Amino acid sequence: MKKIIVTAVLVLVSNVFFAQSVFDKYEGQDDVASIIVNKKMFQMMGSVKVDANDKETQQYLNLMRKLDNLKVFSTSNAKVSSQMKVTADQYYKTAGLEELMRVDNGDKNLKIWVKSGATENQIKELLVYNAGANKENQTVLMSLTGNFTLNEIVVLIDKMKIPGGVDLKNATKGK
Repeated sequence: MKKIIVTAVLVLVSNVFFAQSVFDKYEGQDDVASIIVNKKMFQMMGSVKVDANDKETQQYLNLMRKLDNLKVFSTSNAKVSSQMKVTADQYYKTAGLEELMRVDNGDKNLKIWVKSGATENQIKELLVYNAGANKENQTVLMSLTGNFTLNEIVVLIDKMKIPGGVDLKNATKGK
């Protein structure tokens, strides 16, 4: 019985470590641009004082407090792009994410997966794979964790000018 419990604990703990480091292999690669924002930075951004009448900025800062981690990796290298696709496909299956949507129209391939939060509209994790994201035929892999809604994230991605953000914004509008 002890062996079963120890094995179960090790599997669960290894999943946590896997989830935190599966995309880290792309950080620092020559053909990959990366953006990494950790919880501490989101907390600091969320604590900025602004005019109480500026509702839009206030909403943006409230969202900052809800986020834990953002990782965005982009590349125009076909080999790395292929690796990112395999990594995303493997990760969503093992991390318990469900497919939110998929768009495949020849040269553009967008996939969005989520892990739901406490309510139907809450999201704990968002994973986006976007191949053919722009004129440079860029592939973008984005992972975002926290406790947020999809509408809140669209605002964040738009304000931060994250590669592939326009496609996500359009997808959430049903375009």
